Amino acid sequence: MLFNETYYLVDGGTIWTNGKESDAPDMQDLLPQPEIGHFAYLESYEYRMYNTYDVHFSASFALATLWPELERAVQEDFVHSVEVSDPENVIMWSSGKKVPRKKTGMLPHDLGSPTASPWQQINAYLYQDISRWKDLNSKFVLQIYRDYLLNKDRTFLEAAWPALQQSVATLGKFDRDGDGMIENDGYPDQTYDTWTATGPSAYTGGLWLACLNAMRAIAQTLGFSHESEDYKNRLERAQAVYENRLWNGSYYNYDCSKGRRRLVIMADQLAGQWFGKACGLPDILPPDHIASALKEILENNVRKFSDGECGAVNGMYPDGKLDRTNLQSREMWAGTTFSLAACMLQEGLIEEAFETAKGVYLAIYRDYGLFFQTPEAINDEGAYRAYGYMRPLAIWAMQWELEKLKHG
Repeated sequence: MLFNETYYLVDGGTIWTNGKESDAPDMQDLLPQPEIGHFAYLESYEYRMYNTYDVHFSASFALATLWPELERAVQEDFVHSVEVSDPENVIMWSSGKKVPRKKTGMLPHDLGSPTASPWQQINAYLYQDISRWKDLNSKFVLQIYRDYLLNKDRTFLEAAWPALQQSVATLGKFDRDGDGMIENDGYPDQTYDTWTATGPSAYTGGLWLACLNAMRAIAQTLGFSHESEDYKNRLERAQAVYENRLWNGSYYNYDCSKGRRRLVIMADQLAGQWFGKACGLPDILPPDHIASALKEILENNVRKFSDGECGAVNGMYPDGKLDRTNLQSREMWAGTTFSLAACMLQEGLIEEAFETAKGVYLAIYRDYGLFFQTPEAINDEGAYRAYGYMRPLAIWAMQWELEKLKHG
């Protein structure tokens, strides 16, 4: 399945421009590697947007492992996108409200659509207001640091530094009470774009911790000792809030909303911990909390969903009942399941990791026959959504961890 999933890198509506000969004059002159050109692939056969960034976060291990220069080309385009502003008012499908297409300092959701001008008109996504999302900027920092570890190009990191600082400063404005932790707005404001969160949440809060941890390391690498110490202090403040507000003794609550919803066990609650550790960064969470959360996810989201033969469902209550409050909480996402399995591998849970990932294999190959059309999601009723999808390339995140185990 590892090799089969790479089909999407060429079959996903892929564009690879010939050096600087492209339809992106505003960005092509900024390319440090003009001979590489621009590389882009669609989120899905159904969701036709190029380099959807919240999804590429999980999928990027495939490109980074196999063709790191193409991965770097993708990241360079996003570095240049941070300061871009597009005041055009566009209508959000979910609310009917008009919002600016792109705000300075916020990462775009994507780099455009095949129906318009990729790299020129970015943010083709029109479902939710992307300027309110809480995960994209953190994912940007983490991917830039991961890719620096691959290319060891200090010039690349130095060139990205202003955009990294700007993206963190902009995201930090969502810490409205000044306690060091960003808050969700009771709005679907991250990659789970039908699933609302309120206050500090396990998913975006964990990514924020990992982001600050990466910024500490990047500043140290570039010789900015004062900035590195500042990010370290910010991380420690945010960690205290995260633990105090979300840890319930067994796992991290979904968010800080009132009522039962906050108790949902989210399969992706350790996303920040996983990606940060994949970059060789220190743990952002206590080791015993990581182990306990993974145990709860395995017992509930994996083993209690479809008899343990369909990966990890996104949201499950501790009493074994699915969170049916929205479309996505009751779905299994193949890419999320693979990144969860990678997190398990990091913690030495090898059998558990393959038990988790095997469910995707059984569903796609045995039950659905969707070879080379792996969907984003399968729900509890057996319906699948978004076939031919980018995120299942996250199976290469498992290989990333297996290689580290192999070489000690």
